[in-house]
Amino acid sequence: MLSFFALVVSGIAILLAHPRFYWGETGSVGAPSLIDLPLPFVLTGQTGWGRSLHFLSAWICVANGIVYLLAKPRYAIYDRLQRSAYAAVVFALFPLIIWTGLAMSPAITSVFPAIVTSLGGRQSARTIHFFVADTLLLFLLAHIVMVIRSRHLRAMIVGTNG
Repeated sequence: MLSFFALVVSGIAILLAHPRFYWGETGSVGAPSLIDLPLPFVLTGQTGWGRSLHFLSAWICVANGIVYLLAKPRYAIYDRLQRSAYAAVVFALFPLIIWTGLAMSPAITSVFPAIVTSLGGRQSARTIHFFVADTLLLFLLAHIVMVIRSRHLRAMIVGTNG
């Protein structure tokens, strides 16, 4: 949870540095954008801390995901819709967000250029990354609402109903 929160905070810091999205390889302040978010530009250009925190938190989330896949709950019973939603998140959205995140890294794409060229460019990767992140955030918020509305909240937290 803390690493996901760090991803959101650092992602917002990165967005505030340039709240516009483009398609293709390049995008700049004067270029026509695909989407303009209604956020103010923070023209300091200092997104180093945000990018560093984002990268570190992302790898913590990846490690957490690997632990989750290796230690799936044996006793959990999910219906078809729940299984489909979790499968989409684990096997589609998470790999896509990792792929697009790596495609924005010059160090990674200098060694593996196909990671970014297959997406249509660095700015395309950034745009896809943003929308996948929004989808994952909505997925998390829906879970928080379900947990709060659940009659089993106490059992989830302390391990007992009483």
